[in-house]
Amino acid sequence: MQQAAPQDALLAAVAPPAWLGELQRNAAKLGAIQTRYLEQQTKLWAAMLSGNRESVASTPQGDRRFSSMQWRENPYFDYLRQSYLLAARFVEELVEASEMEDAAKARARFQVKQWLDAMSPANFAATNPEFLRQAIESGGDSVARGLANLLGDLRKGRISQTDESAFEVGRNLAVTPGAVVYENELIQLIQYAATTPQVAARPLVMIPPCINKFYILDLQPESSLAAYAVANGQTVFMLSWRNIGPELGMLTWDDYLAKGVLAALRVAREITRADKVNALGFCVGGTLLGAALAVLAARGEDQVACATFLTTMLDFSEPGPLGVYIDAASLEAREAAISRGGVMSGRELDHVFSSLRANDLVWPYVVNNYLLGQRPPAFDLLHWNADSTNLPGPMFCYYLRNTYLENRLREPRALTNCGEAVDLSRISMPVFVFSSREDHIVPWRSAYRTVHLVRGERVFVLGASGHIAGVVNPPAKKRRSYWSADALPEDADAWLAQAREERGSWWPLWMAWLSRQGGAQRPAPKAYGAVEYRAIEPAPGRYVKERIH
Repeated sequence: MQQAAPQDALLAAVAPPAWLGELQRNAAKLGAIQTRYLEQQTKLWAAMLSGNRESVASTPQGDRRFSSMQWRENPYFDYLRQSYLLAARFVEELVEASEMEDAAKARARFQVKQWLDAMSPANFAATNPEFLRQAIESGGDSVARGLANLLGDLRKGRISQTDESAFEVGRNLAVTPGAVVYENELIQLIQYAATTPQVAARPLVMIPPCINKFYILDLQPESSLAAYAVANGQTVFMLSWRNIGPELGMLTWDDYLAKGVLAALRVAREITRADKVNALGFCVGGTLLGAALAVLAARGEDQVACATFLTTMLDFSEPGPLGVYIDAASLEAREAAISRGGVMSGRELDHVFSSLRANDLVWPYVVNNYLLGQRPPAFDLLHWNADSTNLPGPMFCYYLRNTYLENRLREPRALTNCGEAVDLSRISMPVFVFSSREDHIVPWRSAYRTVHLVRGERVFVLGASGHIAGVVNPPAKKRRSYWSADALPEDADAWLAQAREERGSWWPLWMAWLSRQGGAQRPAPKAYGAVEYRAIEPAPGRYVKERIH
């Protein structure tokens, strides 16, 4: 095969992106954008030279990169800030003006935003006034500390987002009393101790996302959804996923259903001797729960009384920013590498999720840790966020292809799981769907589609904030708000137009709904497990403590 000449490779490297080439064919549109940009830059330059300090470009609301007063009080840094913002707006307008199909434009927007975020003057020592001030005032100590922080993070292979020494699973995270009552190669099942004299006859089984540790649902006691449910008379079981190593790299999607979700539902029901269980799934845990419920429906097994889906997609028509990472070519390469056995690194997944909000989860820590030489504060959510988990290659590739890429889970009988044709419309039970309005991982309009995929009594609640903070919103904090409505029109925006906003946490609303599905009251269990399911070890168990090194 003939090799490309070096000059050809160089030309390819510096060639404009395809979307810009398309735009260049529309000279009038391109010319108008360029003219407006040059006029604004000229106006900014003239204002700086005259000392007029006129504001030509304002910092977008919520953008904290330029919050220091030095970005406005010093003429040089004020010019840098505004010039960057003008240039960023110029490039974004170029993308929006180009004529591309929706998926291609979404990828272009994302790629451009990644580059623009990286090029912010706040990210560089020579153009960050806070770096220069602290370096001078500390006599260079801040620079030395920053270098030490950088070397430490290089050894860890990730950017520190929190003071990790402040937290430990089992010491001040995941401390709700309980015991592991069942385990297999993939999961441990935790039963939490009752704190009320009477409990609902039907237990609640929580299915957390398998791409993270379960303790997002059991953070510190005051912010634990599991502890809240226990305090409200629920017998709660928590599934704890194994952090996959090479020895488990052959596990499949069906294994996650059979050995994971279905096993947890069965064991909880057998331990409590209940007629049915109630189930809750969070994020991809909810996607797995939806598939598992469809398997049970196909088998005619009426084991689950109700289901709660938290920030979950079952219909991936609009997957949000994550969709830009997934196309046929990239998935085929991934399948060739690990679909027959191997491990998808949790570190890589962590980098992907952080990149979706780089100005919140990447660059502030680069500036704080390395330029300013500071240590990040202790924050339990970010400690959990950094506690990544690996996934088996076959399961991961199946998930991406049949959800994000081909969106087959929503299609009746398009998939066969655990030997059964999957049809979400056969799920007939009370269903509570919660989504977060600012969720960048599961867009709320996509989560809303769940109410039209299943049958039975359905409730949809939209919370304020994002993917995690919207869910972890304990009532005692008296934060945020949520929206609810009785009618469930096909269009999500039509639902929002007639929804009522309520101040505070959505947890009490959900608990009132869940309590109606719990069956009769019975005396709280005095011991963990049952004769055939004896306690193995105290909660939170071994599996959740296995970390990626």
